[in-house]
Amino acid sequence: MTIEELTSRICAFRDARDWMQYHNPKDLAMAIAAESGELMQPFVWKTEEQADAVAREKHDYLRDEVADVAMLLFEFAHNLGISVEDAILAKLARNELRYPVEKAHGSNAKYTEL
Repeated sequence: MTIEELTSRICAFRDARDWMQYHNPKDLAMAIAAESGELMQPFVWKTEEQADAVAREKHDYLRDEVADVAMLLFEFAHNLGISVEDAILAKLARNELRYPVEKAHGSNAKYTEL
């Protein structure tokens, strides 16, 4: 299924419930942040080893939170006329210039520090 097809299903779900009235850019952006927080919550104050265990133990919960973030993000982009595919491809192209393999390989430095 394509991003567009998924987005159509998300919007059909929303529209069947007359929720568009609540899905303005501000509220969708806030909902994305809130759901992202729910995605992060199980990892708070965990060591790297504990976080790996949490990722395994809470896989189903994390899958649901990923879905929440993605659905809200796809709808947000749709409502603003942003192609998720085009946005990702443009950002990847920009990042390929910012983070050339010969400088960035194995480094977590920001592009301005490479």
